[in-house]
Amino acid sequence: MAFGRLERTQRPQPMSDINMTPLVDVMLVLVVIFILTAPLLASSIRLDLPQTEGAKPNEAPRFVTVVVDKAGALFLDDKPVTMAELASGLTQAAGRSIETEVQLRADQAVPYGRVVEVMGAAQKAGLNRIGFVAEPTSPSR
Repeated sequence: MAFGRLERTQRPQPMSDINMTPLVDVMLVLVVIFILTAPLLASSIRLDLPQTEGAKPNEAPRFVTVVVDKAGALFLDDKPVTMAELASGLTQAAGRSIETEVQLRADQAVPYGRVVEVMGAAQKAGLNRIGFVAEPTSPSR
């Protein structure tokens, strides 16, 4: 006694392919948004600026080298100076460009107080960009 048919119909198989259409739609919308907003990000005020020789970009930022040796002697750009001469030299450098960087090279044996004096002279002259120069350690150490 059979209550059903012997043949069974196959159910539809689940789709195993990724539908790319929604992904492409979203990406195209994002591209359109970026295309429309990119010009607005550059500058919202359009100007026709005058041209002049003095408006050329400045040269690369300058730097002055201050060296403090083991004995505590000071050198400004490899010339021996006193603390007063160092202060006036740094003031002249700051007068040329406030963006001038001081590259401070101090021996390991120099007391920290002497280094702070040099830093104070640079800051008093108006030079706030101070870089400490060191040598990299050798791989054999």
